[in-house]
Amino acid sequence: MHLFLCIAFAIIAPYLICSINPAIIITKIKSGEDIRTLGSGGAGLTNTLRTQGKTAAALVLLFDVLKGIISVLAVWGLYKLFWVQIAQPFSSFFRPALFGIFAYRHVSFFLWLAALSSVLGHCFPVYYKFKGGKAVLVTVATGLVINWLAALTALLVFIIIVAVTKYVSLGSIIAAAAYPVCVWFTEAFIWKNSTVFTGVFFSAVIAVILILMHRKNIKRLLNGSENKMRI
Repeated sequence: MHLFLCIAFAIIAPYLICSINPAIIITKIKSGEDIRTLGSGGAGLTNTLRTQGKTAAALVLLFDVLKGIISVLAVWGLYKLFWVQIAQPFSSFFRPALFGIFAYRHVSFFLWLAALSSVLGHCFPVYYKFKGGKAVLVTVATGLVINWLAALTALLVFIIIVAVTKYVSLGSIIAAAAYPVCVWFTEAFIWKNSTVFTGVFFSAVIAVILILMHRKNIKRLLNGSENKMRI
């Protein structure tokens, strides 16, 4: 029962939390318009910066990061509340010393599930007719909770690409593709965790979603019509 409760919570709660889109809300309050009809049509940080200015973009950055962090921490908190009941059936044949290992293996699954649900909530928000943003910030935020080193490494890739090319979309696409590699390397060789496959699988699914959300940007990059970032 506790296992199914945690799975349901890890799917539903992050999705609903991350369906709240600050770019849409802040733009509506500031200008009375729907940001999805302005600029590039994106409901995220970059389009907010271009169409609403730096203050609005800073608020979007803050709230997008916070909602991703809160989503994963909420799932982590619920898991910690029930972890004994969840892990007990899977650890009955093992010594108590190994009990914590089983708890960690399971919490990794729930946290990555929460991260995926957060991304889906941001990209396909139930409150806005399933038309949201590209979830780059949410991915970074959830990654900082689960594997901060992998998230920061992917973020560094993003910063380098954008600094060199001035294309935010290209930086996002390449960083998304690099994310599962960063998770694999840090989990396997730095943290030496037993949950490498879990992290790589979920981060790869998230990466695919992020890249697909940038498909219009990819077309514009290929035909040379993509806007460069100018701050």
